[in-house]
Amino acid sequence: MASAISLDTKTLKASPVYPPKITSVKALVESTDFSSLPSFYTFTHNLHDELISDDPEDSIPIIDISRLVSGTPEEQFQVIHQLNKACSDWGCFMVINHGVSESLTKAMIASFQEFFDLPEEEKEEFQGSHVMDPIRCGTGFNPSINKANLWRDFLKCVAHPEFHSPNKPAGFSEIALEFSKRNREVVTVLLKAISKSLGLEESYINKAANFELGLQLLAANYYPTCPEPEKAIGIPSHYDHGLLTILVNNGVSGLQVKHKEKWFNVNIHPNTLFVQVADHLEILSNGKYKSIAHRALVNNRATRMSIALAHGPSLDTVIRPAPELADNESHPPAYVELTYREFLELQQTGKLRSKFRLNSEQSKAS
Repeated sequence: MASAISLDTKTLKASPVYPPKITSVKALVESTDFSSLPSFYTFTHNLHDELISDDPEDSIPIIDISRLVSGTPEEQFQVIHQLNKACSDWGCFMVINHGVSESLTKAMIASFQEFFDLPEEEKEEFQGSHVMDPIRCGTGFNPSINKANLWRDFLKCVAHPEFHSPNKPAGFSEIALEFSKRNREVVTVLLKAISKSLGLEESYINKAANFELGLQLLAANYYPTCPEPEKAIGIPSHYDHGLLTILVNNGVSGLQVKHKEKWFNVNIHPNTLFVQVADHLEILSNGKYKSIAHRALVNNRATRMSIALAHGPSLDTVIRPAPELADNESHPPAYVELTYREFLELQQTGKLRSKFRLNSEQSKAS
């Protein structure tokens, strides 16, 4: 395949902090024979100095969503209690028996692989520069946020309230639409149960977030094999915006979540959805449920791909703590009020810190 970049080994060894124009990490890996990491991809933080937990007794909760849909009242109550514990203790959980067919998930992964395999010139048609662009393809570097280039390529599409998709490869759009719809159905069921787990009406989150017009983003992150994975990062530690994020992958692990100040490896089994609590569910719960810090590591053995579906409020909705979960004395509202659009744009600039929790400085500036 023709490459859109031309770099020799000497150029790589002498690379500055800011790299030459690189259209994708995939193109870099395929066009250059190198055994060491280009300097502009060096991530200064030593990931191996941090605590990694492998305690089998402390594992990510598993939610059987079929018991919410067709279980007895007692079974539904048990799952709602499990969701309460998962969202407050972990900020994430696995979902089984969810109704999204394994064949559809495999087809989505294969279609994203076909997209990343397109010639660089064809993928460039879908490059975007703004967080609100409906289709955005690129590689990982935002100087406002990242201190090093990220070892990943990505494609992001707005799937709801209006569906957007690249017109290639063949069949991609149809698969992406069906995959997005089926996963949105799962999130709709989960949000009703999570509302009840917070002691709210079943429809509270749906109404408060204007979820019928809520933003759904379909994104794939592509992590090629890396010559020195201990020096690079796929995506550094961060939190997701929105209400809930669903994740699946191509069977290659690399995702870690932070729980009780330790990092846990996340192994997503086939036909299982990994769900993360995101910032706006934390805000709505006034901090009772916490969005979870997570990161993506890279390896030198196999290319990894993850697919994320972020589900948020409508863009013009202001998410604020539910009145039942906030009072001015024991649990005052703890977050600055922003529309979802404002939140996303601030996040893109790197000016958003700690989910915009209220403190004295931020209160004066707001």
